[in-house]
Amino acid sequence: MPDGVRGALVQRVSRWHDGPLDVTWLAAGAPKLTLGRIRLYWEPTSRSGWDVSAHLGLATSEVHLASWPSAPDDWPRLVRPTLHEVTGLCAALAFATDALDLSNRLAEV
Repeated sequence: MPDGVRGALVQRVSRWHDGPLDVTWLAAGAPKLTLGRIRLYWEPTSRSGWDVSAHLGLATSEVHLASWPSAPDDWPRLVRPTLHEVTGLCAALAFATDALDLSNRLAEV
């Protein structure tokens, strides 16, 4: 990771098992994650591989989503299925929330 960053914000997760993870670097002073966003952090382990963790932004806080201790060098391939499922779930929940809000507004009219 470059100096002065604390992780990477996941922008897009390919639906293909060998597809890419598109990320942008997060500066050390970056604000907390917004709803449905995922931050990855990784560092080399003392032996070999990488300790990788993911955090998910909720409405009022961040939660630890998952950890992959001593992941191999191709760890993006390892974490991609989990990230893909979580981003899909967050998108579905956001859509359902918007639909419920619209339904409530229409019921008030």
